Amino acid sequence: MIGSPALVVMGVAGAGKSQLARAVSARTGATFIEGDDLHPPANVAKMAAGTALDDADREEWLERIGRQLQRAGADGRFAVATCSALKRRYRDRLRAAVPTVAFVYLRIDATEAAARVAARPGHFMPAQLVASQFAALEPPTDEPAVLELDATARPATLLADVLAWWPQDAGADERGIPPRR
Repeated sequence: MIGSPALVVMGVAGAGKSQLARAVSARTGATFIEGDDLHPPANVAKMAAGTALDDADREEWLERIGRQLQRAGADGRFAVATCSALKRRYRDRLRAAVPTVAFVYLRIDATEAAARVAARPGHFMPAQLVASQFAALEPPTDEPAVLELDATARPATLLADVLAWWPQDAGADERGIPPRR
């Protein structure tokens, strides 16, 4: 099992969270949890209509992600989830659910994120909401167990960076958390 039993790939819409989390899952055999699939229908409808979610809208969603991470850990499985986790209190909520969770923050600029979201076919999140995500974003600077990566790097580079940071057999602290880089 790799370091911490749970990893959350975080960032604004269009950062590449799902692509990287799927790659980590495929390489490690971890359970993949797509955070977008855990949004209540009201959240999906609200975003599809072009309205940004607020803190109250995100409560049930964060709880669902936390429960999925807990279930995987209780079953002895490693899990990697996607979640924008824009604010520290959202990340702290996930930490409360799984104290050893680690985060990979995919940093991207607003122009690139909006272009990527606009190019996604059939997704409920419209490009017009990207600005609201940047407005809400509290980068995880100086938080424990966070790896910050440039979201515009090649996917293979991102995967290699995550796997190097999150060693399979060494480097984790007594709680199973890899060192911050």
